[in-house]
Amino acid sequence: MDVGIVSYGAYIPRYRIAPKEIGRVWGSDGEAMGKNLMIFSKSVPSPDEDVITISVAAARSMMKRCDVNPKDIGALYVGSESHPYAVKPTGTIVSEAIEAAPEITVADFEFACKAGTAAIQTCMGLVGSGMVKYGVAIGADTSQGAPGDALEYSASAGGAAFLIGSEKIIAKITCTYSFTTDTPDFWRREGQAYPSHGGRFTGEPAYFKHVSSCALGTLKKAGTKPTDYKYAVFHQPNGKFPSRVAKQLGFTDEQIKTGLLTPYIGNTYSGAVPLGLSAVLDEAKPGDRIFAIAYGSGAGCDGFDIIVTNEIANYKRENAPSVKSMIDNNKFIDYATYARYRGKIRMKEGGE
Repeated sequence: MDVGIVSYGAYIPRYRIAPKEIGRVWGSDGEAMGKNLMIFSKSVPSPDEDVITISVAAARSMMKRCDVNPKDIGALYVGSESHPYAVKPTGTIVSEAIEAAPEITVADFEFACKAGTAAIQTCMGLVGSGMVKYGVAIGADTSQGAPGDALEYSASAGGAAFLIGSEKIIAKITCTYSFTTDTPDFWRREGQAYPSHGGRFTGEPAYFKHVSSCALGTLKKAGTKPTDYKYAVFHQPNGKFPSRVAKQLGFTDEQIKTGLLTPYIGNTYSGAVPLGLSAVLDEAKPGDRIFAIAYGSGAGCDGFDIIVTNEIANYKRENAPSVKSMIDNNKFIDYATYARYRGKIRMKEGGE
């Protein structure tokens, strides 16, 4: 049985802040930091936006583009490291919002920036086994960096939703491969407002080792080579890392440019590869092959070999906003507004 993407939808908050503005507040050269990271702006959620609203918006766009009865959806998983509730599933709200409840299994996933692709793999298994007809996998985040920390220049917000099934597939997932170790490159304990990063573990031992190993494993499992692909999407904590690892693996700038969104919206964490894949599907044609590698700190990677089918020619992409249109529809704000929107200003309790 072929299993793959039946529909997809994305959401990116409208507000943006530039690295130069962040640096201005902290007395650093934000413009130089942005150039070093290859990030020229990042998305900022408004006060009434969180992982739930982002997931609902993406999932509703996904449903608008297909003719699937929401009652045929048997599973829904939301991957994020910024779920609004410590105890209360994001997924239950999303399933109600798209009218898929109540005969559905729902769970929230967490694995740093690859929770969304772990959700895709889970849906693939359920659909492939015949346990459910359709499954929804969502990757979304409203990530935070401590004030003045390097992460503040990249941590952003956005997400995408995918309907996984075996009928009217617009993109067949031919295989998936994962590579996982215990690597302490990034973490946040319960109750902590901001994450910590483990310095020397961040680059080579974490991102590059895992992405490269997963990419090579995926290519071997699929029986392919980099030149077989029209597009490639890599996890993008900044603009520099995916460009570098792509080159090391034999992929070109042309192959990664469509899915490389971090320079314009920052690192959307669990939303990064799902949004990059959505941008690719916005323009892909029948027969195009897509290579995708998601990375999550802690650390692990999920790889996918995807082939666009003839079904995409009749797919209703125009029924929901494209990723590019959401990137272009932006409004820049100053740091004071950003700090208020992100809850970085904490008022004293008790009115004293």
